[in-house]
Amino acid sequence: MALKGGPLAGVRVVELAGIGPGPMCGMLLADMGAQVLLVERLEPANIGIARPRRFELPHRGKQSLAVDLKQADGVALVSDLAAAADVLIEGFRPGTMERLGLGPQACMARHPGLVYGRMTGYGQDGPLHELAGHDLNYLALSGALHALGPADGKPAAPLNLLADYAGGALNLAFGIACALVERNRSGLGQVIDASMVEGAAVLMTSMFGMFAAGLHAAPRGHNLLDGGAPHYATYACADGAYIAFAAIEPKFRAVFAERTGLPPEALARLDDPSTWQEGRAMLAELFATRTRGEWCELLEDSDACVTPVLDRDEAPRHPHNAARGSFVLQDGVTQPAPAPRFSRTPGAVGAAPPKRGAGGEATAAAWGIPAARLQALRAAGVIGPDATTS
Repeated sequence: MALKGGPLAGVRVVELAGIGPGPMCGMLLADMGAQVLLVERLEPANIGIARPRRFELPHRGKQSLAVDLKQADGVALVSDLAAAADVLIEGFRPGTMERLGLGPQACMARHPGLVYGRMTGYGQDGPLHELAGHDLNYLALSGALHALGPADGKPAAPLNLLADYAGGALNLAFGIACALVERNRSGLGQVIDASMVEGAAVLMTSMFGMFAAGLHAAPRGHNLLDGGAPHYATYACADGAYIAFAAIEPKFRAVFAERTGLPPEALARLDDPSTWQEGRAMLAELFATRTRGEWCELLEDSDACVTPVLDRDEAPRHPHNAARGSFVLQDGVTQPAPAPRFSRTPGAVGAAPPKRGAGGEATAAAWGIPAARLQALRAAGVIGPDATTS
């Protein structure tokens, strides 16, 4: 029987507000039932991508408390919150939290069981550790960016998915989960140094093995998995929409050949890279004869490994995604549902992203901060107004 609350129910998380992977990590924990208190600036930071809070989806399921960390009372409040929490997440440049008096040594002296998650691009040490950067920089340094893009073009940025989110947020969330499991044995927390460069590099582990084996040694765009192979590529259909064809294994190409009427040997020959240019032209001509919908009707119920390339509006409506509830609608915003799925303690999308200062005082009070102290801090301008009911 499924239980409400998620696998991380009861876990308390203090998240020092940032951008990119930090908020996403906090969202992943909140989706799985953790109570995440987002500690924000009194005023929004000017980061160039501001948008109404309801669209800041990585803040879903959290409560917000706006705190002035330039004031000693604000630092003391966050220190007390960390002492009451299980996890702290921060994504500042190395040394910033130490200068505030909120570094791991100070926080863990008060609370030895605290899991202290640190998210940076280059890590907490090394020649580049103090420098600014973004996903593209970290992806470039990891060795992954060089492998992405067309054969006749420059390396291509895959949104900011691989370093910020896969190599950053997911990697830190995994580290936090590991540290919480280990704490059950030792009773002690630990510091997690999550580098987006290293997280992105870990995603390339299998590829490094293929490089070493000579199985992915050609220039970019000429290998099996980087768009070089005609049987692992996308094709334009008669209506201008695209199909993804990924029949790497011969048995799946045989299914494709049977459904489409192609000679089986025409696809079997694609195991030889010298046939790829000819094979690509053949498949491009074939896919251009039908619309995407017609190809889906013919192939999508088979092992031909053919799927439509869906846009952001189409993906939630696809019958498979709709049947599984892979996307949810909240506050008028369609968004991915929590993943992965748990049989007994499923995660769930919590409340919509909170307004700055909404819910934070109630959470702080539940964690043991006296209400009178919070009221005094608000009156002194150390914390922002309670936006819960505004």
